[in-house]
Amino acid sequence: MPMRGRRGLGAAAAAVVLLAAGGVTHADEAAATASSAHDGQHDFDFLIGSWKIHLKKRLHLLSGSNEWVEFDGTVVCRTIWNGLAEAEEFNVDSPVNNIFIKGLAVRLYNPKTRQWTIYWANSKNGAFDPQSQSGQFTDGRGEFYGQDTVDGRTVYVRWIWSNTTSPAPHFEQAYSADGGRTWEVNWITEQTRSEDAPAKAR
Repeated sequence: MPMRGRRGLGAAAAAVVLLAAGGVTHADEAAATASSAHDGQHDFDFLIGSWKIHLKKRLHLLSGSNEWVEFDGTVVCRTIWNGLAEAEEFNVDSPVNNIFIKGLAVRLYNPKTRQWTIYWANSKNGAFDPQSQSGQFTDGRGEFYGQDTVDGRTVYVRWIWSNTTSPAPHFEQAYSADGGRTWEVNWITEQTRSEDAPAKAR
């Protein structure tokens, strides 16, 4: 699971605009689009269970620096509402790097838009970040977008899940300071399952 550098400011980076044509209303077009879209209610099921995670964090964002720090942690994911939601506990205890994180991710699926919205909270604040990430999966690859700030600059944030059908899912967070034309990866998570079977649905 990602760890955003700072609290987000602004709305999601990408939006879909539906145009009515030939007397077709926005509602009709949206319904037609949704009916032909992928049903992603169980797209995050691959994360259910307990994991050991190895993480890499870029130390200096959007500065041209390629200095990284590596550390380990654990993740436990539980499904809720038969796949319509998921809660993830994220823990890092790395005294050698002076990195201690107790995070909570809540992922909610909207059956109408067929998109996921992801909320992140850190125990240091005791609150969810004011902005979420929104997106969906296509052919096992998930892309989610939002905004954040780095040194007073508003940047786009992109989260990507890949290798979701393998025993080692891969996560990357990237920032863009030029409106999404170029991206700099600043957080990488590699996961290894620490149990034989995933947690049961709740």
